[in-house]
Amino acid sequence: MSDLIAAEAQPSHHTSSLGQTLFAATLVQIVATASVLALTAIAPMVAADLKIGAYWIGYQISLIYFSGMFSSAVAGTLVKRFGPVRIEQAALLCCVIGFAGIASANIPLIIIASLFIGIGYGLNNPAASELLSRVTPPHRRNIVFSLKQSGVPLGGILASFAFPFLTHAFDWQTALLIGAAAPLVIMALMAATHAGQAASRSPAPSVFKGMMEEQTLIWHNPRLRTLSALGFAYSAMQLSASAFTVVTLVHDAGWPLLAAGSVAATMQLSGAFGRIFWGAVADRIGGGFKTLSLLGLLGGAGFAALFWLSDMPAALQIVLFILIGAVTIGWNGVLLAEVAHNAPEGRVGALTGGVLVYTFIGVIVGPSSFASVYALTGHYGASFLLFSTFGFLGMIAAWRVHRAPRQE
Repeated sequence: MSDLIAAEAQPSHHTSSLGQTLFAATLVQIVATASVLALTAIAPMVAADLKIGAYWIGYQISLIYFSGMFSSAVAGTLVKRFGPVRIEQAALLCCVIGFAGIASANIPLIIIASLFIGIGYGLNNPAASELLSRVTPPHRRNIVFSLKQSGVPLGGILASFAFPFLTHAFDWQTALLIGAAAPLVIMALMAATHAGQAASRSPAPSVFKGMMEEQTLIWHNPRLRTLSALGFAYSAMQLSASAFTVVTLVHDAGWPLLAAGSVAATMQLSGAFGRIFWGAVADRIGGGFKTLSLLGLLGGAGFAALFWLSDMPAALQIVLFILIGAVTIGWNGVLLAEVAHNAPEGRVGALTGGVLVYTFIGVIVGPSSFASVYALTGHYGASFLLFSTFGFLGMIAAWRVHRAPRQE
């Protein structure tokens, strides 16, 4: 086991291994993502009981990511002040509150619960990045961070299967309360295995001052600035692909709904494998920015190809969406690894939170902008073609940084 212990950690405390830390961080990611998507998996039943339209789930998801954007912005200061383990546990506690609040079947409490889920989701990645950066050898950074980020599509798959099944076996409120048990178990697991992970010894600034310092560092560092832009562009592409795959297949290509949903699920699964694959590629070729540039090229080409979706045979349509999933969902671990690589010592968690602010903005802006383009064109393929520019611009930006001399 290769334990790289941060300088600020107390030497007398137990320090967890890479395997333990990666396992715990991935479990947290799976549960955090499942909490975000839990309501989407059972939206028709919940909407019927609450006597509201199922389309309101879109507002709930936007609310979650909106609060996540703000908690991500301040997460670095909180990690520095309280340590990454406590912040991970706080994120899990937010998931528990979120599950319980939604299970109340009270709309004001559901709104508050959604805010808590977003807060937890925004706290998770900065804390996890700080933990992983302490124990990950440089030559394995991309694959480790990508394995952890595979928890996002895995959490989506878990939510899609577990909550409908539990709702059928019990009811949707009981299903969510059962879901709340998972973060409680992981909180206890982290308490048992990561008690020795300390906070920084240096005093932490105020939350607002810390947030401003992080943004100043990001905008004065060309590499971190580019990673922020890539996070915005690639997350906009990812969420647009995830949100509009089914409707594009149905509307533009004439697929039945159930078959289109199966393609969308397969695309998500390919994204889980894609995250691991691209992490391995980045470590193999020794270039995170080179890999992010390639991902921009492939993602842009895939989106552009969707303009001609209706002219393709069904088998090629399926293959195209699977490849798009592997690319547009597969970038995140490589980007987080590059943030860790380019962050000053002791600032990995802080700057991860700062960079992810722009990823959250992309998540919020992307699908709504995509929908607006469709409203103007009436053709989903045209919207994908326009959004392909995000990939091609990301390719150029990442390649320029890769070719530029590194500033130490």
